[in-house]
Amino acid sequence: MGTLVTLHLPPDSPVADLPWIITIGALDDEEEWAPLVCGPYERPHALALAQAVVADEDLMAVVEPLLPLADVAAIRDEIELARFGQEPGLDAEDITAGDEPRRTTPGRPPSRAEVRAGFGRIAAKLTAGG
Repeated sequence: MGTLVTLHLPPDSPVADLPWIITIGALDDEEEWAPLVCGPYERPHALALAQAVVADEDLMAVVEPLLPLADVAAIRDEIELARFGQEPGLDAEDITAGDEPRRTTPGRPPSRAEVRAGFGRIAAKLTAGG
C-alpha cells in the first residue's frame, strides 16, 4: 500500500477550483527513478486517480494545485511566498489543518471520458481571461 499526500482544504477554499497535478514517485529511497508528473486534473479526479494508483503499489503520490501564472511578476510573487514558508493561496489555518494524516478508502477512479471532460473545463477556465 502506497502513500497519498495532499492539502486538506476547507470546503469553500478557492484553491480547490485550480487545476491539480499528481507527482508519483518511489516510496522507498533505495529505488531510483524519476518521478512522473501528470495532469492537470480537476481536484476530485486527481485525488481519485492518485488513490487508485497507490492503493496496491509501494508508491507515493503527491496531489497539489497547479498555479496558472501568466507573467514573470506573478511567478516572482509566488516565489517570495514560498521562501517564507507560505503555500500560495493558503492561510495559516489551511496549512495547520493538514498536519494529521487521514486514512481514506479509494473510490472509483474517473473514467477516461470524465477526465477528458475535466480537461475541457480546465482549458476553458485557463483561457477565459479574468
